[in-house]
This record gives sequence, structure tokens and C-alpha cells, in this order.
Amino acid sequence: MSAGTIVLLRHGRTAYNAAMRLQGQVDIPLDGVGEWQAEQGANALRSAHRPARIVASDLSRAHATAAYYARATGVDVVPDARLRERGFGEWEGLTGAELAERWPEEYAAWRRGEEPTRAGAELKVDVAARMVEAVTEHAQELGTDDTLVVVSHGAAITLAITALLGLDPARWRGISGLHNVHWSHLHRSGPSAEPAWRVVAHNVGAGFPLDEWNAGPDWNLEPVSA
Repeated sequence: MSAGTIVLLRHGRTAYNAAMRLQGQVDIPLDGVGEWQAEQGANALRSAHRPARIVASDLSRAHATAAYYARATGVDVVPDARLRERGFGEWEGLTGAELAERWPEEYAAWRRGEEPTRAGAELKVDVAARMVEAVTEHAQELGTDDTLVVVSHGAAITLAITALLGLDPARWRGISGLHNVHWSHLHRSGPSAEPAWRVVAHNVGAGFPLDEWNAGPDWNLEPVSA
């Protein structure tokens, strides 16, 4: 048995997102815009999907995002550490410019899609494996008419989708990342079909123009002169 639908939702904005810092497994909370995104996204997601179960990374930015959806739907959040973001070791908390200055060759290789293992980063295949293990385990406890909502992180979700589609997470880079509080919708394939899951929709959000979404609820306010 397995859930018929999986929705993978990225968390709301943090101060590190706003500053373009690599988060990894740093446990940083949502900022004010992220809280607003989580609330707006929860209402939009509720109108499209009713969850039988909500599971979330135990990092606070994902768990707080999941909590908005939980309140909107009346379904409790189940934390699962396997849904954490990819760990990036020494690189966590740094900007791209800082990485390029301190690790120029390693950073250039990472931008080409290679693994920054010298920095202590998790391998893509390992992240995909723990994500798929968690998603599959929770899905198998649900019925074919049920929807599993997974609240996680950008890189982790992309790697999970790649693996769920039967592709190589170490090499294949054909899926774009999700914006904050946007989601991907996967549906279970037929019993003998390969892969077992297919993508129905990707990078879906609450319907705001992206510049307004990233700026938050005060996007249209005029600046106040001193």
C-alpha cells in the first residue's frame, strides 16, 4: 500500500535566504517574510491538497512552515530528521562570493555539478537515499487515495524527486529548485510502471508574482522619508 499523491513543500524564507548564504543544516528560523509566505502558502496548498499526513524536517524553518499548514488543515506534523537539508560542512553560512574567495577550485567544481567533499558536504546520493527512505516509509503507511505532504528543503527535495523518478542524483540536473513555500506534486504510477512516481506539477505556489513573493507583504509600500 502507498499514498497515491506526494507533495514536497519547501520552507519559507530565512535571513540566510535573503542574504544568499548557504544554509545546509544550520538551524535558522523563518524571518518575517518567511512567516508570511508560510501562512499564504498554507492557505493555497490547503485549497489544492488535503493531507492524510504531514511530515517535516526537524530543522526549525521547515517545521515552522509545516505548522502553518497543520493549523490550516487540522493534521499534526510528524518530525523526521531524515528530511533535513543537505549538509555542506565548512561552507554553511557563507555566501557564494566568500566560497569563491576561500575555496576557488572547489567552488568552481561545485557550480559545475561536482561534489564539494573536501568541505565536508554530504554526497548527493546519500541525501537522496535518506530522503527517499523517509518519504517511502511514510507513504507506505497510507492508502492509495491519501496525500502525503513532506516539508523539507531546496536541495534535499530536488535530490529526492530525481531519485523517485529513477534518475541518478549524482549526475542528473534536470529539475529546477523550488522557490520558498512552493511545492512539487507527484502521483503514484501504475503497479508495473517505471518509474514508480511521476511529476504532475512543479514549483507551484500561492500565485503571487515572484518579486512580490520574495519581498513579502509590504512589497507595495512607498518608502517613508525621514
